Amino acid sequence: MAQDQYSAENALVIDRLATQLAKDPHSKAFMPLAEEYGKVGMWQEAAGVLEDGLKLYPGFITAMVALGRAYDHMGQSLKAKAILEESVKLSPENLRAHRTLIKIYQNQGLNESALQSCAVILAVNPRDEETLSVQAALGGLPKQHMQQERPTSAAQTVAEPLAPAEPTASLQDLLASTPTEPDVALTDPLTAATEPIGTIQETPPLSHAEVVAQLESWLHSIKSRRHDRDTTNEPSPKVS
Repeated sequence: MAQDQYSAENALVIDRLATQLAKDPHSKAFMPLAEEYGKVGMWQEAAGVLEDGLKLYPGFITAMVALGRAYDHMGQSLKAKAILEESVKLSPENLRAHRTLIKIYQNQGLNESALQSCAVILAVNPRDEETLSVQAALGGLPKQHMQQERPTSAAQTVAEPLAPAEPTASLQDLLASTPTEPDVALTDPLTAATEPIGTIQETPPLSHAEVVAQLESWLHSIKSRRHDRDTTNEPSPKVS
């Protein structure tokens, strides 16, 4: 009963659109009329009105794709393939055209062309299950590989070792903590904060370990003199 009711309603729509197109042959009513023909399986009638419409509106992508689908349903795969390939040249991302082309390519054993159409669809909708299934069946890129590709690169980024701290940092800390006592023997009081550093930098033979050891020795000497001065209230002996 529902099918009969649908067919009756569809027949009324077809009659109305056909009358409209007859009154105005230049009307684009041929498109909805072809769609209504397709709903009830009248593919030959659909192809007829689409062919007439495309004579008036060449390059009308929607009509070209609809005509290709009509040809496919009529078993005219060569004509369907030709017009659908022409339509995707004009509109490369037309998914309806690519879906029909995938089926035609598969039937003709043109797997590479089918995979190319699959790639277009998946570029727009990566989760298209139907296209993913076709791609896997044709030996295309597995879905799991695409999902794991990004986590792998992220894991490699996380695993990168941290850059080691510069060895000069410890020297700077030691120098910053070294007090500039007035009783330390220096040729010029104004250069007290800089002369030890310059002396170390101007001594090429010393290694890094030797420089650190010398700094620690100076620091220990200064602390000892300060302790002696506080204890005996006597001036500390100057460093020669």
